[in-house]
Amino acid sequence: MERLTEILDTIDSFIWGPFLLIPLLLGTGLWLTIRLRGIQFRKLGSALWLALIKRSDDGTEDQKHGDISQYQALTTALAATVGTGNIVGVATAISIGGPGALFWMWVTGLLGMASKYSEAFMAVRFRHRDKHGDITGGPQYYLKDAISGRFGTFLATFFSVAAAIAAFGIGNGTQANSIANNVENSFGVPLWVTGVVLVLITMAVLIGGIQSIGKVTAGLVPVMIVVYVTAAIVLLCLNVTAIPSAFAEVFRTAFTGQAAVGGFTGSVFIIALQMGTARGIFSNESGMGSAAIAAAAAKTTHPTRQGLVSMTQTFIDTIIVVTMTGLVLIVTGTWQEGRSAAATMTSKAFDVGLGVSWGHYIVTISLVLFAYSTILGWCYYGERNIEKLFGHSWVMAYRVVFSLAVFVGCTVELGLVWTFSDIANGLMALPNLIGLLICSGLIARETNYYLDHDPSLRAGKAEVDEFMAGRPGAIDAHWNRVKQTAVHR
Repeated sequence: MERLTEILDTIDSFIWGPFLLIPLLLGTGLWLTIRLRGIQFRKLGSALWLALIKRSDDGTEDQKHGDISQYQALTTALAATVGTGNIVGVATAISIGGPGALFWMWVTGLLGMASKYSEAFMAVRFRHRDKHGDITGGPQYYLKDAISGRFGTFLATFFSVAAAIAAFGIGNGTQANSIANNVENSFGVPLWVTGVVLVLITMAVLIGGIQSIGKVTAGLVPVMIVVYVTAAIVLLCLNVTAIPSAFAEVFRTAFTGQAAVGGFTGSVFIIALQMGTARGIFSNESGMGSAAIAAAAAKTTHPTRQGLVSMTQTFIDTIIVVTMTGLVLIVTGTWQEGRSAAATMTSKAFDVGLGVSWGHYIVTISLVLFAYSTILGWCYYGERNIEKLFGHSWVMAYRVVFSLAVFVGCTVELGLVWTFSDIANGLMALPNLIGLLICSGLIARETNYYLDHDPSLRAGKAEVDEFMAGRPGAIDAHWNRVKQTAVHR
């Protein structure tokens, strides 16, 4: 086991080192931000209105335009991202990289909003209907359709394999492990008992497919986020005098680094950057291409609209939820306990910050809801890629195996699970980021044209169809075909 851990750590360090995924991830987000004219800043208000207030596009009620509403697509993606990464992942990043890691999680999130927009745009733009009539899409389709030749096929296949495997790490093992450890810590429930219960309730929902997952997450996600964020705000209000120094510590150590054991060193800066970026993408999944799979199923009149809705997911996940966790850890000082305590560090922070003995229950309950919803969302991501690789007949078998794997996640060592997840996440992100860079011209051209005609996102379906029809090549035969008929693959 020690040898396996060493090998995985070496691979992880290379993938998430300063010469591969970190510059590619941040560079892609920056490039897309420039090409899309800072879309995550100038259109955030309109995107939040469309995502959380309006919730659906006019004239998209029929199945020609999607399988689930825009809001359900958002909550399914949020369910898959607002999970262990927002509680245990943040604790791991800050305990290893210091408070400065939170800064790099912010940077990853802000730049990642442009990446999240782009991959959701592409997912809707190049989505298909399978032979059973269900809409499917994501990098496993748009990388092949938008990039001609063998290279596009290679990127799409590479992504599918990596995603199907990664689902067992980021969307299964880490979530189940964190649930089991926190439930045992708070309520004394044995790990295996939690594992059995999770397997049963997971399988019960997954059998119903995306419609079932969409209904569960639409009701669960808003409640779990509001409860956790409200509790964190109360804690911060009780410790309001420590907040300015917490922010100062984040910015002060972002480029110098600070180890949890104390002291400053230049080498720790690299660790802060690496941990902040790795845990940032683990939390919000921007650039990984995973959320695009849920976006593809949304009922929408145009790819731009769903891209903007999906973009708000990263804002909610990182700028709101991750920030709450990070500040709680810093103002209470619990981040200094080191990586070994990361699994239950946030729970202790709520006890300390609220000055009570029951604060950890809030975190445990929130984490159970966060992580369980993530398991549901990621099974859908994995099965869509299994279907692309092997066909629809393998989907139900994948759901069963995925559900049973939850038990394994509840009982294995946490550090090994996190390392495996980091590697799998990186392998998913690589082909998707390369694809987004290649397709950035297409994304920018069609996005800017749409927003020039509908800057407030208020146009109805008929109006959208009218002004898009006037642009040669803007909506090509592929997009029209997906809207009107089933495409059998």
